[in-house]
Amino acid sequence: MLHFAKKTAPGGPTNPDRDVMVSALNAQLTHHGATDVLRAAFEAVPDIALVSSFGAESVVLLHLAAMVKPDVPVIFIDTEMLFAETLTYQLDVAERLRLRNVRLIRAQDIPAHDPDGTLHQRDPDACCALRRTRPLQSALAGHHGWITGRKRYQSGHRANLEFFEVEPGSQRIKVNPLGRWAPQDVAEYMDENRLPRHPLVAQGYPSIGCAPCTSPVAEGEDARAGRWRDSSKDECGIHFANGRMVRTGEQT
Repeated sequence: MLHFAKKTAPGGPTNPDRDVMVSALNAQLTHHGATDVLRAAFEAVPDIALVSSFGAESVVLLHLAAMVKPDVPVIFIDTEMLFAETLTYQLDVAERLRLRNVRLIRAQDIPAHDPDGTLHQRDPDACCALRRTRPLQSALAGHHGWITGRKRYQSGHRANLEFFEVEPGSQRIKVNPLGRWAPQDVAEYMDENRLPRHPLVAQGYPSIGCAPCTSPVAEGEDARAGRWRDSSKDECGIHFANGRMVRTGEQT
């Protein structure tokens, strides 16, 4: 039987306690699965939120979380450049999984900084910061932790991903319940639980972001090859260290 770390006070753990708690949880849950990681996260960080793009694989984490805590706050950033299919899928998944607390977040200052909607062509990092990163950080301001769908296989700097991390800069606790899952695990879980697929996956989009910056992936290409194609950019900016976006291969 698991004995989770002692529940923190409503205000969250103090800074020194975060590192201790994260190390203890990672050690305790080394041989456990995603459901146990989620239970531990909800117990250790009562005000934690789940951040979801409602992309190609998002339904797996959402389904797991819905079974453990149906009222978990789910933060969904609408960049106003998402595929129409993503917006429809978000509504469908939320209804099917009976998610009770989905929070749709949009940036309020887009007209001032990107009036003609072409910032992504000139400076994709600035566009991500405007439309995704800053709105997310604002939405997370009331939380001491967040749950992500990141996995070790997705890119180079995620290769050693732990279940629990302390996010540099913000000191929030970041939780990666699916960190050790392989692509086959994701596919099998979707099949076994009859979860709905994002409609663009069947059209050659195994990784889905904003419409202008996402293209289909050819057979044999990496799953994320269609994200910011022909660019060194690899992350949307919501995963960062010391206030800056982390690219594949960077040390933090």
